[in-house]
Amino acid sequence: MMDQPSIVELVEAVRNFLEERALPELKGHTKFHARVAANALGIVARELTEGPAAFAREAARLRALTLGDGTAAELNRLLCGMIRDGRIALDDPRLVAHLEATARDKIAIDQPGYAEPRTAQP
Repeated sequence: MMDQPSIVELVEAVRNFLEERALPELKGHTKFHARVAANALGIVARELTEGPAAFAREAARLRALTLGDGTAAELNRLLCGMIRDGRIALDDPRLVAHLEATARDKIAIDQPGYAEPRTAQP
């Protein structure tokens, strides 16, 4: 089995090629689309490296919040049902903390240069 390069290394190599070699030579819509492709590859690389830990943290928070068991998708459906049925309030500090942590993890993967999200003010 071939171990090298890893999937992340391959993705990063293509991304680096686009950013360092191709983009400086391109113009107009082609340059824009190459930049979008490079950004998408960055998201893929971060999803591969940071995604599993973020997903595990989300699932752990969901288990603690819902006292349920199952996949993250099942626990998210359970949480939605709990909110809909009024078993957990929208302003419950545990729910708010979970949603904020989940959003931070998603932003760290999707847009790591994005400013630190602010807590919504009532």
